[in-house]
Amino acid sequence: MNKTLYIIFLFVFLLLLQVLVLNNVQFLGYINPYLYIVFVFLYPLRENRFPILILSFLLGLCVDAFSNSGGIHAFSTLFIAYIRPFFFRAVFKKTTSDYLLFDLRHESFDKVFNYTTALTIIHHFILFNLINFSFYNLSNVLINTLFSSVFTLLLYFLGSFIFRRKLT
Repeated sequence: MNKTLYIIFLFVFLLLLQVLVLNNVQFLGYINPYLYIVFVFLYPLRENRFPILILSFLLGLCVDAFSNSGGIHAFSTLFIAYIRPFFFRAVFKKTTSDYLLFDLRHESFDKVFNYTTALTIIHHFILFNLINFSFYNLSNVLINTLFSSVFTLLLYFLGSFIFRRKLT
């Protein structure tokens, strides 16, 4: 499939999945999966970061529009899209010359796990911090971040296992 069509399909699919299904899921008052951030993980790495920043902002803004959340999803998604190259270099030990050949599916599980876990926890911490907007509820922020991150990562790895293509 053409990369541009793949990116458009991924954007629309994750947006619809988030706003139609996952925004209505809440377990025990703490767990709410935010699977739309997978778009930031799967977007191809390029030296020009402008397209991923614009697309992640638009994705977060669309989720905000359907959730009536006032820009918190846009900010937190834009933030992880901005820091993504730093985590890429730290976790995968690659340089900008490796961007064209990089594919997340070809990397070892421990590196992918560290990369996605760090970005997911940062996203969720910023998101729940902006939702509560107070240090009095820091325990709530930490609990929501922990449980929602675990559930989001569980859904991501389960989905990537189910929809994985054979590499042979």
